[in-house]
Amino acid sequence: MVQTTLKSTVTLKGAGLHSGRPARITLSPARAGHGIGFYRSDAVAGSRDIPARWDLTEHVPLCTRLVNADGVSISTVEHVMAALAGLGVHNAQISVSGPEVPILDGSAAPFVRAILKVGLRRLNAPLRVLRVMRPVEVRDGDAIARLEPAGGLRIDFEIDFADAAIGRQALSLDMANGAFVHELCDSRTFCRLSEVEYMRGRGLALGGTLENAVVVDGGKVVSPGGLRHADEPVRHKMLDALGDLALAGAPILGLYTGRRAGHTLTNRLLRALFATPGAVEWVDCNDERLRRLPGVGVSLTDLAAVA
Repeated sequence: MVQTTLKSTVTLKGAGLHSGRPARITLSPARAGHGIGFYRSDAVAGSRDIPARWDLTEHVPLCTRLVNADGVSISTVEHVMAALAGLGVHNAQISVSGPEVPILDGSAAPFVRAILKVGLRRLNAPLRVLRVMRPVEVRDGDAIARLEPAGGLRIDFEIDFADAAIGRQALSLDMANGAFVHELCDSRTFCRLSEVEYMRGRGLALGGTLENAVVVDGGKVVSPGGLRHADEPVRHKMLDALGDLALAGAPILGLYTGRRAGHTLTNRLLRALFATPGAVEWVDCNDERLRRLPGVGVSLTDLAAVA
């Protein structure tokens, strides 16, 4: 199996969820071995390059933020990272004209659609993946994130909210055979109506609307059109987890289990994985392993069925 990149450049425009600031995001092809990297085209000082790496994350509420050595940052990277991982894109340069990736419709589907329209190009370089060799787990109260050995990538997630519109939801998916596109990519971020004004009063979620998030109020879904899936919230949590795991720098072979986990806990899990001797190893991706990875054989026809 060889590495891949995009066949050509794609550009999308929208507002940032937290800042409300309009921004343009451009995904461009990159050479083999480049990996995924962000570029702040609007930055006026310091390096504009921000590699998509687990060790460059900074804890902030509600999203994943990357910060380079010069303090230049890019926020809300998880949805575009999930789209790239879910489609099997290993190399790309992502230019953003603002402090955060546009939220678009609150899911990864717009990124998936744009990437599938231009297609992928195979590169003349072998693909290596990260195989989990022993269980690693981190906790924060009742929240748990865990990685353990598995032949492919599987995500097992559970959430539990007091709001009747969400409640307890659980889902387990093998991410092979285009499962990300079929099952997760169109699931939107979500929040409580009572949280909206609270967040805006503190300068957060300024770009949030009823069109780019699932907003619930007790037992009601306030957003027009309701839910895209009966269990859309847990599916979005799984989408986020895939995007955050993609910051490992390569596809992961392992079972990820999340119980009330979020961005920070998943990043803590990656830090623990790489800090634990013998917990993970690099392996060549042969045909058998390739079949267990996300994105293999996916097309626009697959996306049309869900988004």
